[in-house]
Amino acid sequence: MNENIIDVETRARQSAGTSNHAVYQMVDIDIASRPRIGGTLLDVGCGRGDLLPFVLRHCDRYVGCDVVQYSEFPANTEFRKVDLDTGKLPFDDDAADIVVSAETIEHLENPRAFIRELTRVLRPGGLLIVTTPNNLSLLSKLTLLLKNNFNMFQDGDYPAHITALLEIDLIRISQECGLRGVQTRFSLRSRLPGTPYIYPRWVCSIAPRAFSENVLLSGIKREN
Repeated sequence: MNENIIDVETRARQSAGTSNHAVYQMVDIDIASRPRIGGTLLDVGCGRGDLLPFVLRHCDRYVGCDVVQYSEFPANTEFRKVDLDTGKLPFDDDAADIVVSAETIEHLENPRAFIRELTRVLRPGGLLIVTTPNNLSLLSKLTLLLKNNFNMFQDGDYPAHITALLEIDLIRISQECGLRGVQTRFSLRSRLPGTPYIYPRWVCSIAPRAFSENVLLSGIKREN
């Protein structure tokens, strides 16, 4: 195994292969807001496969992809091992109807190449969804002001989190990849600065960008 693979595995394992349920609910809501797509869903950077219960109703086939196959990954579920930093996804062009990558892009070295690869394996008319920490949240902006780091990219998060992206970065990359119908949404979950407590959801709903720890971008691959 080469040194790069070891580094990727270290970053993957530091995340424990999971995220908070607000992220998975956001993915569920976004898919449900689109016309029914169905077919094959690729969960790229799937970790333990915790997204699976949230997307089963939206697809006929679920395939998880990651550099680590966690013991918690659901038995009898398709899994493909892949180095998301240097390797191409083990799928043909236009292979999937929905491609989801939840809280993965911030772990990778080249976000543009990654989203191009996600777009490659998506069929024309298919749905691409990417989520990442929301660096425009009130908490993240305060952390940047006081500590010169985004909240989820502090020393305790490194080297798992290495690439900080803003909402506008995701939008620009999606436009470069030719996606249409691009939209963003927010997880409506955020911690009160300096405490372990979470804002009430109704507060987050008033200003989603300011009071959400995570942002989602989705778009449709243009048909030829």
